[in-house]
Amino acid sequence: MRKRYAVGSYALGAATARIGDEMSGPALLLAGLAATGSASSGAALLAGMTVSAAAGGPLFGVLLDRSAHPGRLLAGALVGYAVALAAVLSSLGRAPFVCSVGIAVLAGLLGPALAGGWTSQLPRVAAPEALPRATAFDAMTFNIAALAGPALAGTVAGSAGAPTGVAVAVVLICLAVPSAWTLPAVRRPARAAAPAASVLAGLAAGFRAVVRTRALARATAASVVSCVGEGMLVACAPVLGARVLGGAGHGALLLSVVAASALAANAALSRFPRLLRPDTVLWCSPLVLAAAFLLAATGRTVPLIAAMVLAGIGEGPQLTALFAVRHREAPEELRGQIFTTGASLKITGFAVGAGLAGQLASWSLTGALTTAAGTEALAALVFAAVGLARPAAAVSSGASSGVPSGR
Repeated sequence: MRKRYAVGSYALGAATARIGDEMSGPALLLAGLAATGSASSGAALLAGMTVSAAAGGPLFGVLLDRSAHPGRLLAGALVGYAVALAAVLSSLGRAPFVCSVGIAVLAGLLGPALAGGWTSQLPRVAAPEALPRATAFDAMTFNIAALAGPALAGTVAGSAGAPTGVAVAVVLICLAVPSAWTLPAVRRPARAAAPAASVLAGLAAGFRAVVRTRALARATAASVVSCVGEGMLVACAPVLGARVLGGAGHGALLLSVVAASALAANAALSRFPRLLRPDTVLWCSPLVLAAAFLLAATGRTVPLIAAMVLAGIGEGPQLTALFAVRHREAPEELRGQIFTTGASLKITGFAVGAGLAGQLASWSLTGALTTAAGTEALAALVFAAVGLARPAAAVSSGASSGVPSGR
């Protein structure tokens, strides 16, 4: 009963925080537009939060791995993220806009805590035999957040104003704090008080673990490249909505179809968590996404809807498989860093893809979607290429390529 309650508390907290996070982006876009009258202002706020995530993830992961109470550290990150969002909202229209962007950059440093920080703690609350199923449910919280967050942001902004949307996102993130605070403590000696040089050594050890452990390296590389393609699809969605469905606003509905399909795919996978090997899913899912993007490039209504469903079938299980590989391969003493670093890299890849597609779509929507399909095919090739590389030496005591310490 205690274990079941712990997993339920974890899932509730993760889902609430992630819905708030997914809501905060669209809410900031709308709040920036409302405060300045320029759509580029909201985009600048969102870009500031995204760019800094690449730097914040690895450092937060080191601190998480060295803490005797990682849940409390995670709770502190949630509070800091919520406070920063509230500060951005308060500064709009009252301070120079550059100050608002600066605060958004600071908020972004804590963004990976809501993704990788939570997921890295899952083995502490789920029994080993239940971990595959719990991993599928954990991935589903991302799908739920992707489905509910933007819709909630639009609904609240439409009924109560754009600033209220940001405020609701702040409240949701704060509601997840108790679940984070009560996560189990670590039963090994803490190393939180390590000097700066030791922290830098920890950062280096985490990156070596990702690079030298072949299964981690190929999963990370393939998922980051795949995220570039997913970012391209998101950037193309408003244009697809306008040209195929008659309105740019329908692009959000297309992304909702992707999220719903991903949620359904993960729900089915959770019933048979050992049906497919995670490594198999990681090279198959980019090929499914490539086929979906090519289908979307036809520019016809029925194929477009089918493409969004197919994209969700590729995207949802891919995330579950990625988490499964990290749980299986990450050395215990580096688990937090590996998860947060992976989250940072994926956020960066997504941002690169969205920026690239924004330029390509203005030239050719078909060209942008075809490029996205090619990117997904490249992700599968990257997975295969890294998998064929010769195994590297051990990354830590008791951990060799593909075998984490303690196993």
